[in-house]
Amino acid sequence: MVDLEFRLFAEELAQVAGSIIRRYYRSALAVEEKEDTSPVTQADKEAEEAMRELIHRRYPEHGILGEEHGEENAGSEYRWVLDPVDGTKSFVLGMPLFVTLIALEHRGQPILGVIDQPILHERVIGDGTETRLNGTPVRARSCASIKDAYLLATDPILVEKYFGRTAFDQLNRAVKCYRCTGDGYAYALLAAGFVDIVLDPIMNPWDIAAVIPVVRGAGAVITDWRGGEAVGASSSIAASGELHPKVIATLNPR
Repeated sequence: MVDLEFRLFAEELAQVAGSIIRRYYRSALAVEEKEDTSPVTQADKEAEEAMRELIHRRYPEHGILGEEHGEENAGSEYRWVLDPVDGTKSFVLGMPLFVTLIALEHRGQPILGVIDQPILHERVIGDGTETRLNGTPVRARSCASIKDAYLLATDPILVEKYFGRTAFDQLNRAVKCYRCTGDGYAYALLAAGFVDIVLDPIMNPWDIAAVIPVVRGAGAVITDWRGGEAVGASSSIAASGELHPKVIATLNPR
């Protein structure tokens, strides 16, 4: 179990980020384009800066890795991994499907994850053993068959770019329901028992660190696209333990 002190501090970080993000939500907000062509807004930048400032004051010896402002104190025993607005495109479009992702790593292993949706006031916190939604314990639901599964996946164009479309199309035709939406909110829905499979063909460290303890704490499995270790992975597949190997087999036919 993670120290209560760290849990409360992670919630404080989410609260501070959320108060900034809500001010900018559905406003006439300028959108910039980063070098990789992904969008970034003032909300992303200010929310991360505010979280960093809190960490500096409370835990100056801890490392920080954030999407917008890079890494500092590399090699520290503890490191906070921040994605202030995961799903900036949804944020820009006025869709409350983006989240703030906050992870705490200990010696490279994520031990605490927060998925916070500040508009819907939904906060999911997991430590690899237990996951809670707004304080109430939640579990991923049991689903043994692909034909009964609900699937969420990010842009199929990205799937095609990194892994090809043939196996993916076979999976989304086989499931009971498929919707093209991703980012961290999808993992919150999986942890709370609303969907059964979440796929991401491309993940950055700030995308995956927080969702690992959330998914595992809800009793589900998360790996990379091939079924390998999720920590540090550049892709992800999350599902219930009984369903996960079937998804891996479908997406990686021999």
